[in-house]
Amino acid sequence: MKLTRRQLATVLAPAAAVAGAAAQSAPAVDDELRAARERVKTNGEALAGHALPMSVEPAFQFKA
Repeated sequence: MKLTRRQLATVLAPAAAVAGAAAQSAPAVDDELRAARERVKTNGEALAGHALPMSVEPAFQFKA
């Protein structure tokens, strides 16, 4: 099967576009992950500031 340069370019263009889009979205995912971790840390610190008595039951049960 013979392909000209133009035919090869039309075949490879969508693959290059997908690869470029994936490379551009990766930093946004990293920023979202960093922000989510920061929210979890902040919420954990806020919860740690409240004292709970030992009589408070958890919302789950351990079953063996």
